[in-house]
Amino acid sequence: MPAKPALKRALGFRDLTLFYVVSGLSVRWVATAAAAGPSTLVVWIIALLAFFLPLAASVLQLSAEYPQEGGLYVWTQEAFGDFFGFIAAWTYWMSNLPYFPAVLYFGAASVLFAFAHGQSLAGNGIYYATFAVIWLAIITTLNVIGVNVGKWLNNIGSIGGIVPLIILFVLAAISASHFGSATHFSHSNIVPHITLQNAIFYSTIFFAFGGCEAGSFMGEEIKNPRRTIPRALLFGGAILAIGYIAGTIAMLIALPGDAVGGPDGFVLGLQALCSRLGVGWLLIPLALLVGLNAVAGAAAFLSSTSRLPFVAGIDNYLPPSFGSIHPRFLTPWVAIIGYGAAGMVVALLSQAGTTVRGAYNVLVSMSIIAYFLPYLLLFATTLKLQSRPAVRNAFRIPGGRFTASVLAAIGFASTGLTIVLSVIPPEEEPHKVLAISKVLVLTLALIGAGIAVFVTAKRKQRAVLERI
Repeated sequence: MPAKPALKRALGFRDLTLFYVVSGLSVRWVATAAAAGPSTLVVWIIALLAFFLPLAASVLQLSAEYPQEGGLYVWTQEAFGDFFGFIAAWTYWMSNLPYFPAVLYFGAASVLFAFAHGQSLAGNGIYYATFAVIWLAIITTLNVIGVNVGKWLNNIGSIGGIVPLIILFVLAAISASHFGSATHFSHSNIVPHITLQNAIFYSTIFFAFGGCEAGSFMGEEIKNPRRTIPRALLFGGAILAIGYIAGTIAMLIALPGDAVGGPDGFVLGLQALCSRLGVGWLLIPLALLVGLNAVAGAAAFLSSTSRLPFVAGIDNYLPPSFGSIHPRFLTPWVAIIGYGAAGMVVALLSQAGTTVRGAYNVLVSMSIIAYFLPYLLLFATTLKLQSRPAVRNAFRIPGGRFTASVLAAIGFASTGLTIVLSVIPPEEEPHKVLAISKVLVLTLALIGAGIAVFVTAKRKQRAVLERI
């Protein structure tokens, strides 16, 4: 087996902390939660306890014991073998492709609020596709040049999430002091009203806390990962939890839930709040910062997730070129360019003609379940590896194996429930059975494609060994 290439360790504590912030804290979730009313505050807390805490604990333990490049790929491979390691990586990187146009279109829509006639482009598909493709090209280029260069887009972009939230807190406090709270908080509206459709929506809130696993994909590019990852994840996770919960409270105090609905809800809410307080000029920098936050979110996931096909290339489950590094920049340049190009194609599909848009819709349907499968495997991996001896001086969560097992079981159960709920179509869907069948069939097709790639690679490896 060829030796793994030496990568440049350029990510320190500050870089990784801000990576966790920018990959996890998306301000669009604040508006989504606020639009659903005060009951989402309880859902945030449940999500924090039932998903984020188990996920963070699992990542802390696994990254401490297996700090190699690839993270999830390596962990699952250690627990269940090469096949499940590859499938975990395959479903993760494929299901994240529709994320790029989703988050970049949110950023593109937010930026329009900074310009006087910007809303004239609100329905222009060419504008959204161009915005997404240009930024994906920039992100890809920066990451090929080096993680020490690409990290600055993440670092600066984190400001786009933190500063607008801080300003929201201040404006909400001023608004409340002058006009009172726009939302009445009571026991009846804070307690979640559980119906099937509400449960489906609430389950999606859980995965706003996803993303902290991605930093470990760059394990061999992190300075002293066994020490840096736990510290950065604890700090970044605290900012993430405070941002979502406090941000939702501030938004509800400042504005009624129906004022922040829709994909532009966060900036629309800021616009209404700035107008009410006579600081309309403040909307321009805020809109640009929110757009920057969206760009940085895409950058974080492109840079980290591209390391999965890189490691798969090293193991010869993808063409060996995916496992190569640039001789000058010391980056997995083929994997980065390949993943960036795939993101551009998906961005174009989402805004192209009817037939091509149908292809994008197929990708989205494929990713509904596939997005959750890697988390299911991650929690199962944590449970499986508890039987192995602990690595000396590696981070262990308080309570040791028992606590880790309980948290992983909770995370596994909440993820499994979310998978079931994610398949259920909305009430307005006229052909519910057909909709469920479509998601299931397309998911099987995506997994089947991964199996085909893996089996083909295995056959080639056996053929090479037989010739030796």
